[in-house]
Amino acid sequence: MKIKTIIATGAVSLALVACVTNPITGRKSVQIVGNDQLSAMGVQEYQTALSKAKVITNTTDATRVKNVGIRIKNAATNYYKSIGREADLQGYNWEFNLLEDKQLNAWCMPGGKVAFYTGIMPVCKDETGIAVVMGHEVSHALAGHGNERISQAMIAQYGGAIAGGVISNDKLQQVFKVAYPIGAQVALLKYGRSQELEADQMGLYIMAMAGYDPRQSLPFWERMEAQAANSQRPPEFLSTHPSPDTRRSDLNKHMSKALEYYKQAGGKM
Repeated sequence: MKIKTIIATGAVSLALVACVTNPITGRKSVQIVGNDQLSAMGVQEYQTALSKAKVITNTTDATRVKNVGIRIKNAATNYYKSIGREADLQGYNWEFNLLEDKQLNAWCMPGGKVAFYTGIMPVCKDETGIAVVMGHEVSHALAGHGNERISQAMIAQYGGAIAGGVISNDKLQQVFKVAYPIGAQVALLKYGRSQELEADQMGLYIMAMAGYDPRQSLPFWERMEAQAANSQRPPEFLSTHPSPDTRRSDLNKHMSKALEYYKQAGGKM
């Protein structure tokens, strides 16, 4: 019992020290892993994913993915600099690729490594639709959702040992590979509902900062929901997401602020 108490106390103390506040949403989360470590692992897994896939280049869709990615990245970077949080983006080495795959999916590794699948492009329809997805996925990385989920797993597995700094890089690598299992059918880290809603909110703001009309996020999610209704199981992209009604309500709740960002970026109201 005494050992369990020590472990629990150590984990709680560590959680208090490692509490991170999202500069866009204000949400607090526990992130105990160094972002430089996760970024390095993200690069490695990203390269593995690219080596197992056909990377599409020199097409209209591939160009759109890169162009939208750069605009979203620049908007996020400018915002973080404006509030004095540019240090949060150290270690990010952005990359945007389109991969040939029928899955309706896209993802962003820690450190800014982004992949879109060709299967989601018809649902995106245009650059604004791509921006909805790009903003959402980039927001998962910027918010440290991967760090948060991995930290939860490590605290559950190793408890107070983490407070003593005795968790090896090998053990962290094992947890990372469970969280981000790259394979022929990518099933990336499953975020919680609160993280998905935060990525919706944050992504809405960032796409607006980049000059994309945030109001177009609603038609995009309607198209995704229609795809889910027409299939036997929901697309991977929607598998852990909030219900359509919850998402719609949440997006509308944040729309007025998003439109302020959009207007500041020169968007037409």
